[in-house]
Amino acid sequence: MSTDTTPALTLADATGLGGRILRGIERVGNKLPHPFYLFLLIAGLVAVASAIATLLGAATIDPATGETIPIRSILSGEGVVYALTTAIQNFVTFPPLGLIVTVMLGIGVAERLGLLKAAMRGAVLAAPGWAVTFVVVLVSLMGNLASDSAMVILPPLAAAAFLAAGRHPLAGFAASYAAVVAGFSANVVPAGTDVLLSGITTSAAQIVDPGASVSPLANYFFMATSTLLLAVVITVVCQRYVEPRLTPYEGGLADEDASKPLEAIERRGLRVAGIAVAAYLAIVATVVAVPGSPLQGEGGQILRSPFMTALPIFILFLFLVAGIAYGLGARTLTSARQVPEHMTAAVKDLVPFIVVIFTAAQAIAWFNWSQLGLLLATSGAEAMKATGLGGLGGLVLFSLFCTIPALLLASGSALWTLLAPIFVPMFMLAGIDPAYVQAAFRITDSATNPLVPMNPMLPVVLGLLQRWQPKAGLGTLFSLVIPFTLVIWGVWLLQFIVWGLLGLPVGPGHGLELQ
Repeated sequence: MSTDTTPALTLADATGLGGRILRGIERVGNKLPHPFYLFLLIAGLVAVASAIATLLGAATIDPATGETIPIRSILSGEGVVYALTTAIQNFVTFPPLGLIVTVMLGIGVAERLGLLKAAMRGAVLAAPGWAVTFVVVLVSLMGNLASDSAMVILPPLAAAAFLAAGRHPLAGFAASYAAVVAGFSANVVPAGTDVLLSGITTSAAQIVDPGASVSPLANYFFMATSTLLLAVVITVVCQRYVEPRLTPYEGGLADEDASKPLEAIERRGLRVAGIAVAAYLAIVATVVAVPGSPLQGEGGQILRSPFMTALPIFILFLFLVAGIAYGLGARTLTSARQVPEHMTAAVKDLVPFIVVIFTAAQAIAWFNWSQLGLLLATSGAEAMKATGLGGLGGLVLFSLFCTIPALLLASGSALWTLLAPIFVPMFMLAGIDPAYVQAAFRITDSATNPLVPMNPMLPVVLGLLQRWQPKAGLGTLFSLVIPFTLVIWGVWLLQFIVWGLLGLPVGPGHGLELQ
């Protein structure tokens, strides 16, 4: 990669097949409406489709009872009354809404009191020289705990850490950014993404089985293993492929306070937070494991229990305990008023998501009420059986199918909200556990994240990259991360195939086939 006055590649004037593809994706992506209007449009299409299906006398079979169920029109008198009288209920009871707001209350406190940034900074800068790449990548993979803020915090830290170790800062920046964005779903600690997607999956699964429930830990075994696997893979790509191809770095150290070692007071805060988290986890484990605990399920079960249902609450308190403990130890928490103030700020950050959720909730509710979701699911299940595309092979094809919509829609949760009501019931009717379907989606959605032209964080990330290479363009950023993206995607899919062939559960109580 050259550091001269011109970027290696830009979307505006790139030539060749790759450049034309990127420009085409950018043009198409920019023509998509705001997600609020997108879901409003989808709701309208559902209404029209339900009316047409009703006129044609379309019906489907309830797989549970064998009963024939006709399609109901949203544009009928009954449908209009339903849409108007349930709009508020559809909004406030939409599973992802309460889940993500609850978890973000805790994460917001931990982030704003400085815990997340200090923990990530300490881990990266304290690593020995030979392990810098691996530690940078591993911490970056876990960056989804801080949501989109990890894109702003970690790549500059990684660049500074590489430069301090006498290595090319762009290599550190690219490896960290690829890990944060392409490996967004991988983590050894349940994050807000797990909570959000499991809520959407649960809603979709209930189209077929009203009692279905998908835990936030539904993909934990697979994603925790992915974290270590991808950390090794990204490290190898960085050191063996990307970094050797970069021209010698001739710039100076960017003005980054984040590159400074942790201060004594920050280290104290981390120690206090670590002790508090250990104590919290010990208390929770004891309360859940004690014989006769009300948090256990029938027969002492843990996987299907009140504890698992209440897991988002325990995650909320985990981040609250950790954040408050750090704030007290590092003296960033000086008043009890700061805690609710930080919670308020975290919720304010979610306002764009909440606005989109209103129209998304209506679209999904109409889709379910009209029985179009069940019709598509049963029809798709029959098609899969006829073509033999069910099981693991069908899941791999589904994961690949997600590529185009994932490149056009920046929000993974919005895309899953669109796809889950169709594909989760479809695979369920073919005997596939919803957790496996969710994992197949997360692989492609996550791996393609760095290549999404309409990602709203892209200008911010580009600005950070330009601190190290002032003339860098969007194409520079894309060309740096494409090698990581392709390898991450390929290895992740291979892991998924091996996982399925071995019949391993993707999470507690979630195997390939429905029990």
